[in-house]
Amino acid sequence: MKEVIFAHIQQNSVKGICFIQWTLCLSVKIRKLNLTQVLINKSMDLNEAFDEIYNYTHMWNWGPDWEVLRRVYLAFPNSYSVLTPFAYSYLEELIRSTTSEYGRELFNTDGTLKNYRKVGTKLIDLAIEENKVSKPEYVKILTEIKIYFSQSQPTDIGDNRNSVAHGFMHPRYWDQESFEKLIFDIAKISKYAGF
Repeated sequence: MKEVIFAHIQQNSVKGICFIQWTLCLSVKIRKLNLTQVLINKSMDLNEAFDEIYNYTHMWNWGPDWEVLRRVYLAFPNSYSVLTPFAYSYLEELIRSTTSEYGRELFNTDGTLKNYRKVGTKLIDLAIEENKVSKPEYVKILTEIKIYFSQSQPTDIGDNRNSVAHGFMHPRYWDQESFEKLIFDIAKISKYAGF
């Protein structure tokens, strides 16, 4: 009889330990979720962010891809390292769509076709300059997300476009939290899109 009682106590102890481990794991996940929520001022959840992006995107060029990205990411959250370069490419075109460089050929002062458009921080500066009067709230957000376009440093962990787009940092160093913050930031400026 003592063995049966001991086995019952031992089984309940194992269940208790498993429950404690599960609770700790859940609390870490909740803390990470709370951090993400703080980053976006508790204004929207991830699905709402995807909706916001989709609602303002260029339907022909980007709409179907954003729907694929949403489905893939929600089904396979570890896919963020594959999806991050796409999100940065979109962010840059979204910002470009709010400038005079979007949707037309550019010419030099001598009338020859310009070979290069502004990219990175120069693109952000152009968007700030051209929108400072008409969209001051957009300009404020642009100054906050300009960090995405900073030059890469050896200590970067993929939190900027240069590390991602130029292969400066291996994808295994990117993280899910950075990807989700990028999605929320894209959602914040989506309503200003000039597509």
